[in-house]
Amino acid sequence: MSADASPPAIKNEDSARGFAFALTAYLLWGFLPIYMKALAHISPAEVIAHRVVWSLPIAGLVLLALGRTQEIRDALRSPRMLAMASLTAALITVNWGTYVWAIGAGHSLDAAMGYFINPLISIFMGSVLLKEKLRPAQIIAIGLAAIAVVVLAVDGGGLPWVALTLAFSWAFYAYFRKTLPLGPNQGFLLEVLILSVPAVLYIVYLEFFSGEGHFVQTGFSDTALLFGCGIVTAAPLMIYANGAKLLKLSTIGIMQYIAPTMIFLIAIFVFHEPLDTARMIAFPLIWAGLVLYTWSMLNATRGR
Repeated sequence: MSADASPPAIKNEDSARGFAFALTAYLLWGFLPIYMKALAHISPAEVIAHRVVWSLPIAGLVLLALGRTQEIRDALRSPRMLAMASLTAALITVNWGTYVWAIGAGHSLDAAMGYFINPLISIFMGSVLLKEKLRPAQIIAIGLAAIAVVVLAVDGGGLPWVALTLAFSWAFYAYFRKTLPLGPNQGFLLEVLILSVPAVLYIVYLEFFSGEGHFVQTGFSDTALLFGCGIVTAAPLMIYANGAKLLKLSTIGIMQYIAPTMIFLIAIFVFHEPLDTARMIAFPLIWAGLVLYTWSMLNATRGR
């Protein structure tokens, strides 16, 4: 059953197929820094442009195979839908751009931290924007994350902007994406359709006017890596979208730590980024907050 199929009812239970889909997506996201590190010599803007352009045919073929293209045609005729999708497309561009820059510039640990604190940012936003009542454990969890940010700010002489940008851009993306009345696959295609116009223009400028492009101007290795950006971008998102429909929210909540944990380990043991004293204090604070958050979420799920 695909993410865009129309099941008779959504059951609050896990399935082996959903677990396999979600695990595959998180593992792909976990290994993504290694792929992006190979593109570190290319500017983040050019990498993002190719992520958009080469995601487009993949997402389009998936919807054609599912026979779910009518929603896209309807969305393209709706100014309100286009405006909403433009907002989510802008947010995902900020997230992708920050992530690509962070990996290439040697800030993979900061990227991992951003995705670790993202769930805590999301519940904080739920309290502020949706007036959701926080449980005591959630308040403590957010407080621990805030202390971690203060520790890093004091040590670095400024806010850990990479981690915060990744966390807030993804949290706002998820928040506004829920308001877009499209399935996950259709929504992703609409976003890359909107982004493809400036992306194509930028690639054409780099390749044929400034001479700074890496798709045509340089060797086969860069061409293959940039072309592969479409696969490493679209495939995990669409696999995850199908898996999330077949899993409990609590299961997804626990599995979401797989990718940042892998990024953290790759940053230390593959990229050899230094784990300084401030991070040795900040990460355990965030992990303690996540334990409280997860415990609170599981208790609430059992209560329901």
